[in-house]
This record gives sequence, structure tokens and C-alpha cells, in this order.
Amino acid sequence: MRFLFVHNNFPAQFVHLAPALVAQGHEVRAIGSPTAKPMPGIELSRYKLARGTGKDVYPLAVRYEADCIRGAASAQVADRMRADGFTPDFIFGHLGWGETLFLPDIWPDARSAIYAEFNTRAHGLDVGFDPEFGEIDLPKAMRARAKGGSVLLALLQAEHGLAPMQFQADTFPADLRAKIAVCHDGVETQEACPQPQGRLDIPGKDLTFRPGDPVITYINRNLEPLRGLHIFLRALPHIQRARPDAQFVVIGDHNPSPYGSPPPAGTSWKDHYLKSLQGQIDLSRVHFLGRVPRRTYLDALAVSAAHIYLTYPFVLSWSLLEAMSVGCLVIGSDTAPVREAITHERNGLLVDFFDVEGLAARAVDALNTPERYRALREQARADTIARYDLKTVCLPKLLSLTHTWTERR
Repeated sequence: MRFLFVHNNFPAQFVHLAPALVAQGHEVRAIGSPTAKPMPGIELSRYKLARGTGKDVYPLAVRYEADCIRGAASAQVADRMRADGFTPDFIFGHLGWGETLFLPDIWPDARSAIYAEFNTRAHGLDVGFDPEFGEIDLPKAMRARAKGGSVLLALLQAEHGLAPMQFQADTFPADLRAKIAVCHDGVETQEACPQPQGRLDIPGKDLTFRPGDPVITYINRNLEPLRGLHIFLRALPHIQRARPDAQFVVIGDHNPSPYGSPPPAGTSWKDHYLKSLQGQIDLSRVHFLGRVPRRTYLDALAVSAAHIYLTYPFVLSWSLLEAMSVGCLVIGSDTAPVREAITHERNGLLVDFFDVEGLAARAVDALNTPERYRALREQARADTIARYDLKTVCLPKLLSLTHTWTERR
């Protein structure tokens, strides 16, 4: 069969499925933006945007216009592929950027599945979750609803949907949710595994950490409040008072386009919150590593005595499941996406997202009594292997779903 993957950052969530289809002997092609990366055996075509969004566009329509511009660029590439004789039997796309909106006009007979990652709304999810950023008023609510225009249209046009977690599938309206299958992209649990002899060298410092050291890890790609940066940093003074020897390893960096709200003009969320806590944190024991190679990331998890993961009701980070796979003691926020992976005192610990002192107390107890949590660590790895292992669970299920979806009607 002929498969087409459409994703601006290809391979992204299709990094395992696309090459698996190639290995099965199928013809696989991809469409992506200039940031898309080629993969062996997959012909990649990149689109270019004709222009950016206009200055006079009605504010509530800016996102939809941007998605239409991207969708048109993707469609132009697809039209050239059709002219060259390529017609896919099945199209996999992502609904986040409008890239699939016009493909039915080029290949009306192609079957399709859309990666249904998340559908935002004004109430009950990430928007309005954090009172620190103000209550939801009508303008904010309208912006959140308008943002979903092309997202819902992309899912409506597709025959099937695919969500990595049930929480994410449940963000969509009930009548569309019925077409969404739930299957995670998969965790490479043989790579993300405990390392009893592991070590983490801190760049630029004569400092090495090993399993058993009082190291607390925290990963937040964009260092932003949506992943609890402010809560984490506010917990540090409490932890340091109780355990002056505690070390903190922070992975992630400032991104001018975070998932959540942008920081105040001229600063970053990290600098903004550190300024508010000036003099309260011993920064010599807080190691901001920025974005690191994967090996360094896994080394950090391997030496972690406690891994803190906080999130609004939003897309679950791969890092949470990989931390569990490594056998970390995860102290997570008691929010819906985290509860899907962690059961309190079974395979991790949950605390109220906003409970700074409660978070600190859990972290201190993890440092003081590590043996108490050994069973939770072991269960975290066992559950990850059973539910999310790439080779034995997720990829086989993805391939089975694909086979079912591509059967002739």
C-alpha cells in the first residue's frame, strides 16, 4: 500500500510507525515543513509558506488564517505529488496546524487518520486552570474556542482519530470522540531503564552525581508555568531548609513560543520567578542544564532520588513515562493527565498542583527515606513496560489499528 504522513515536524509522533510500515514493504512518503527530518526509505517533500498572517485579520480568526495558509502550502505540495503519479491509499496527519485541511480535495478517495493530540477549550482544561493568571473572561473564552476551529474540522474530515492517552481523547466532543482510538506512541523501555552504576557529570563544574545521591530532577521543555515552573521553584526554599545538601537538576530552556502564556516582555519565566525568590534559594545547588542530549537526559533520570513532574490539564509529556520507565520516584501533580499514568502510592506520588509545601514535604521525605519508596519505583517501571512499551505493546497495536483501518470497505 501507499502511505502518506503529513506533519510539519515529521517524523514527530510517527517516528516509529512510519519506518515500521516501510519495513513491512509499503511505500511511504511524507510532507512536512522546512523543519521536517528525512528518514531512510521515506521520500520527504517540504512545503514553504506563501506568507504569514495578515495584519488586519480579525483577532479571533488569526489562528484559523495561519492554519489555512499552512494547509494551502501542504496542498500545493500534495498536488504536485498527484501530478507526478502518487496517490496514497491512506493518509496519517496531525490536526494541530491545518496541514490536512485541503487534502480531501486532492485525493478524495484516500482513507485517513488524524493524530488527535488535544482540543483546548475555555473551561476544565489548561485555559483558566491557574488563578495566578486571572479569571477567564469572555474575550479569553472566545479565543480558546476559536483556536479549535481548524482542529475540529481536521478531525471531522478524517475517518479515524488517534490519541496517545484517554485524557487527550476525552478533550474532544463526544460525537467526534467515538472515532478516536487510544494508543500511546510508545516508550523504549530497554533504553530508558534503571542504571545502578549510572552517573551524571554537571558541565562546567567538578561535580558528579550517582544513584543514591540527594538529587531532585525536574524537566520542563520550555521552563514555563504550564508545566509548574513557578510551583517547583517556590518549593526549593522549603526543601533546602530541610535538606541543605539537596541538589537540583533542571532540564529545559526558555522558548519564546511556550505551550502556555508568554512571559512578561523582556524576560523569561525562569528569570521572572527567580527574581521574585531572590535570596531565598541557594542557586549553587540548582543546576540549569538547558536542553541536553538524550544520553544526558537519561543519565539525569538514572541518578534521580525524586523526579518532580507538574502539569496543567494538558498533553502529557513523554518525559513522565520515561522517568517511570527508568524507575524514578515521580512526585506528580494530581491533575487528570498524570492520574492516567500514576496511581498515588502504587507507582508514584501525587500532590495538589498548587500545594508548594506539600510538594516540598514529599520531596524531603523521598530524600530522607529512599527505601520506603523502592516498591513504588519498581512498580512504576513494571507498569510502564506493561502499558507503554514500544516494541511489545504500542507499536504492535498501532500496526494492528493501521491494518484494520486500511482494510477495503
